[in-house]
Amino acid sequence: EFVKGTIAENAPIVPISANSGVNIDMLIKTIEDHIISSVKRDMDAPALMHVARSFDINSPGTSPKDLKGGVLGGSLIQGTLKVGDEIEIVPGIRTEVGGKTVWQRLTTKVTSLFAGSKSVKSIGPGGLISIGTSLDPSITKSDGLTGRMVGIPGQVPEVAHDFTMKTVLLDRVVGSSSDLEVDEIKSNEMLMLSIGTATTVGVVKNGKAGKIQVALKIPVCIVKGQRVAISRRISNKWRLIGYGIVE
Repeated sequence: EFVKGTIAENAPIVPISANSGVNIDMLIKTIEDHIISSVKRDMDAPALMHVARSFDINSPGTSPKDLKGGVLGGSLIQGTLKVGDEIEIVPGIRTEVGGKTVWQRLTTKVTSLFAGSKSVKSIGPGGLISIGTSLDPSITKSDGLTGRMVGIPGQVPEVAHDFTMKTVLLDRVVGSSSDLEVDEIKSNEMLMLSIGTATTVGVVKNGKAGKIQVALKIPVCIVKGQRVAISRRISNKWRLIGYGIVE
């Protein structure tokens, strides 16, 4: 009765005890049977990956001749990658040209691939991976490229500085200590948007019930139909109020 009328109404229920380790194997099997097996991955599409982390794996004091390139962490959402592939990182890095901010795409080669701690020659969608590159590690250190998208040069989705999305608002604000209802989104309102692994602030240029157009402070790669988490600043904290679907 607790889940009746929700999206979980027909979902399997597995009693477990995490402390005692009871039925954990059955829970894993149920996830594999009902969730993982239902996910369709397009292995033939051009490779795309959201960058969740980026690293400099060199220890302080490493000799210049022994330096290794920057590492990108994330998960492929489609396609395959193999060692030796050329990849493009979009929107890249922010630079100043003639007093104006310009985003410069990066291209590099895959020098190594890891699935967990296992070195592999090629890899497909699903699971966390790390990509060794020939990038300057100063670019990738401290999650410097988190939120970017990796793909085959010329086949990465376009960079968006603004976009339109349909909106679905929650009844109540998530995480608020008080029981606040979610008001409609208004023009000129500032929102925090989570798109893939990227987080950026968007200003509503045109807001109406069920659809808004936003101008982004930091551009991102987006795909039509992609879902976007929407948060509003309430009592000096960003609170989830709904989601959008990119048009």
